[in-house]
Amino acid sequence: MIKNDYKPRKLSNPIFSKKKTISRAPIIMAVAAIGMVGWGISEYSTDESALEQVALQDVSENPETIHAEVLQDDVLQTEEVQSVQKRRFALDLNLDDDSARRSSSPNNSAKTRPVEGAKVASIDNEDARTNIALDLDDDTDLTPALIEEQPITWQSSRIKSGDSTARVFQRHKLSATDLHNIMQVGKPTKTLERIQAGHVFEYGLNDDGSLAGIRYHIDRLNKLEVLKVDGKWQAETHTKDVELRQASATGTITSSLFLAGKDAGLSDSLVMELAGIFGWDIDFILDIRSGDRFTVIFEEKYVDGDKYTNGNILAAEFVNQGKSYQAVRYTDSQGNTEYFNEKGLSMRKAFLRAPLDFSYVSSSFNPKRFHPVLKRVKPHRGIDYAAPIGTPVKAAGDGKVIQSGYDKYNGHHVFIQHGQKYTTKYLHFTKRKVRTGQRVKQGQVIGYLGRSGMVTGAHLHYEFLVNGVHRNPKTVKLPDAAPVRKSERDRFFRKSGPILEQLQTRSMNAQIQVAEAE
Repeated sequence: MIKNDYKPRKLSNPIFSKKKTISRAPIIMAVAAIGMVGWGISEYSTDESALEQVALQDVSENPETIHAEVLQDDVLQTEEVQSVQKRRFALDLNLDDDSARRSSSPNNSAKTRPVEGAKVASIDNEDARTNIALDLDDDTDLTPALIEEQPITWQSSRIKSGDSTARVFQRHKLSATDLHNIMQVGKPTKTLERIQAGHVFEYGLNDDGSLAGIRYHIDRLNKLEVLKVDGKWQAETHTKDVELRQASATGTITSSLFLAGKDAGLSDSLVMELAGIFGWDIDFILDIRSGDRFTVIFEEKYVDGDKYTNGNILAAEFVNQGKSYQAVRYTDSQGNTEYFNEKGLSMRKAFLRAPLDFSYVSSSFNPKRFHPVLKRVKPHRGIDYAAPIGTPVKAAGDGKVIQSGYDKYNGHHVFIQHGQKYTTKYLHFTKRKVRTGQRVKQGQVIGYLGRSGMVTGAHLHYEFLVNGVHRNPKTVKLPDAAPVRKSERDRFFRKSGPILEQLQTRSMNAQIQVAEAE
């Protein structure tokens, strides 16, 4: 028989039984918690004590800076603290307390690194001292990372005949937009509008293939460089340093000044300059004789140890028909440069002895000459210079063009008035370069030799008039230019003395060598 009030018996829990839950469970939980807290405190105290000893040791070594302890192991046992290997780095950061606390958080440790790869090891602040521990390998590079310029790869080529800068860019597959922007830089890049065949062109590329810069070698002395800096094109012309050296040459004329100059090692430009210096005293068409000699001291320009070109003639001597002429280059205190003789008189005269260079005389000044075309005696009141058609003709002196025209006798002709006293006439041009009323300078090209008018062949007819009277251009006394100013004379003799002594010595040595050779 089953009773209706029967209830199964529950197993009793010795700890959580209904009767003991209230009395026993809280006590046991409290004891366990107290035990765990006590264990934790003892462990924390031990670690903190050890770390505090290390920190105090570091502070005693340098009390002004708190150093972060960079530990090599992820987890340190208490007994290993004293023997752990440490690396310390000081970095002053201007952080407040909140920033320092955020920086010490593992989630924000990256924020303490302003440059990728740099190691932030400590923070020293008046109000906050925070030690940051970072795990580093033994071979970690502790040098802050540097931002390096992107390397440029340079390539070069030579400008071809008919090339333009646009064509060069196209050939090397460079951006037309870059070329447009480069040409907008300003005056320096205007050189790229007239590049010359044979010159060197360089272009530099970044690693990504974009254009970083170009270089154009204008000549051996000058180079244009255009670089992209911070996204903008910048251009600059670089000029190499030039070293000046002295050189000398001597020569004896047997047939012509040009050949003698070549034999002596002079360039064409130096021969022309030599003739120009003495051109007021010597007519190099009429006066030159075999046996005439010269000595020249001149400059040579060197770049990177190699000769670049010749410079100016510093001093020269020319012996013509036994008469010696000396000249020295002098720059006064005002910066004016001119050639003077050893006495300080200007080598320049008011007029050139001949109005064109290195030709020959086909007919001299002759008041009783028989005219080859008119077949009668007609005075020849000038000198005829025969030369190839198109040879430049120069004004003999400063003056004003009083006539520039054409007639059947004189052909194309030019007359120049030089003050109130002198007049020069130039006939039979193939082309005139000046107009009536124009002012001209000595040595200025006024026309080109031809055969216009009543002539038998190409030549220049040149006349020289003094107060309206024809004079022989070859023998007429020409007025001198101004000598060295009185205020400059002492300085002139002091500056020119040594170079004139060198000139005299080298001239004498050349004479001795010629005499010994004979």
